[in-house]
Amino acid sequence: MPATSTLPLLSLLIWLPIIGGFLTLAFGNGRANPARWFATGVAALTLLLTVPLFTGLDLAIPAMQFVENHAWIPAFDIRYHLGADGISVALIGLTTLTSLLVLIGAWNVDKRVSQYYAAFLILEGLMVGVFASLDAMLFYVFFECMLIPMFIIIGVWGGPRRVYASIKFFLYTFLGSLFMLVALIYLFMKGGSWQLADMYALPLTATEQMWIFFGFLIAFAVKVPMFPVHTWLPDAHVEAPTAGSVVLAAIMLKIGGYGFLRFILPIVPDAGAEWAWLVVAASLVAIVYVGLVALAQDDMKKLVAYSSVSHMGFVTLGVFIAFALVRDHGNLDGARLGLQGAMVQMISHGFISGAMFTCIGVLYDRMHTRRISDYGGVATPMRWFALFYVLFAMANSGLPGTSGFVGEFMVIMASFQQHPLVAFFAALTLIIGAGYTLWLVKRVLWGPVANDNVASLKDIDGREWAVLGVFAIGTLLVGVWPKPLTDLMEPSIANLAMQIAASKL
Repeated sequence: MPATSTLPLLSLLIWLPIIGGFLTLAFGNGRANPARWFATGVAALTLLLTVPLFTGLDLAIPAMQFVENHAWIPAFDIRYHLGADGISVALIGLTTLTSLLVLIGAWNVDKRVSQYYAAFLILEGLMVGVFASLDAMLFYVFFECMLIPMFIIIGVWGGPRRVYASIKFFLYTFLGSLFMLVALIYLFMKGGSWQLADMYALPLTATEQMWIFFGFLIAFAVKVPMFPVHTWLPDAHVEAPTAGSVVLAAIMLKIGGYGFLRFILPIVPDAGAEWAWLVVAASLVAIVYVGLVALAQDDMKKLVAYSSVSHMGFVTLGVFIAFALVRDHGNLDGARLGLQGAMVQMISHGFISGAMFTCIGVLYDRMHTRRISDYGGVATPMRWFALFYVLFAMANSGLPGTSGFVGEFMVIMASFQQHPLVAFFAALTLIIGAGYTLWLVKRVLWGPVANDNVASLKDIDGREWAVLGVFAIGTLLVGVWPKPLTDLMEPSIANLAMQIAASKL
């Protein structure tokens, strides 16, 4: 039987941080420390509430569990319908953990502190809502609303070009999601229901599937982001405050990958199979070309931002290579491997990219520059920081024993079973990624101390130790022992593979 609870766990995970965020605003600008402690306490309690999701989930079944279903707008049959499976639980856990870490890491922010912490709490609740929604319109509402706090975070606490970056971020993601809205409205008009389960069972012609596929593809490709609609991401990362960059990379980009799994695969499986080659090609371009672009960067944040686009290319490759493996070759096991690899890559990228941006924030807080050329020899005054930085750089390069290797290797192995050329180009990222990441480490950490500013740097404090330590544990744990994570998601992944194998024509 699906897991049930006397508590509405998913509603608590959504509304506790949102309500806590609005309460944090009440502290105003004059009580910064109480606002910090209160907001961090809310985030810690939210993380604690995810534990029953992991312990109570029945891994033997793929069905949605912890279900809450209430009427919301009866005139249009829109319902407040929540539920979670292994995929949702993994991403909700990543969201609540990362949100707590960024609030701890942002302790030295001194501009509009209560508003800053409130924005991140509200954003956390909205992102959990995206991962828990089983009503398409409810999903769309959470999907759109989460743009508002991130828009504010970039626009108020960002860098010199923050207004430009925040507007570009908002326009790209908002305009892309309008295509999804059109597709959802069409599905409602045809089937009379906003429930995802009903949309999964809705018969659709090849032409209908094609138009719906591209509506979803545009919306989620912008969110991932995929080449060539990725150009908003480097600007957003460069101008966002450190905590904003961490949340953007670690969680918000995953919503695009999650959308592919929840909408395209089960709703339009035939169109997905027909157009999989397009997404696979775009993924390979992202993996190879955008990785080469990262080599040319002199801004640490921009380099890691392009690195994120390259590594997220493995997510879309793993998702859509599954279509080719199932439909063209009947290889269900290979499809499951590709989908598992895509999900592991999403979780892994959450840890690694969050850690990389945190490391850049540690340096920026001390020297107020992100230009690689301003650094050199940082390992001399900051030995413990250098240890963490090298670990995350190795993980970003795909070193075996770290989480960065596991997801990418699974996707490469799935591709190699029937498409060795695709696997070859995907594997190039291990070389290119090592190139730009190790070159970054060499220029920032090693060599003689570059200047007096570097010589006067102080090593990480206890708070920074805690944040980077948790990211390091996650990176190593998934890298050495990924089985609990794959077991958590396996029933849902197997069900997805069966859904894409079944034609609606």
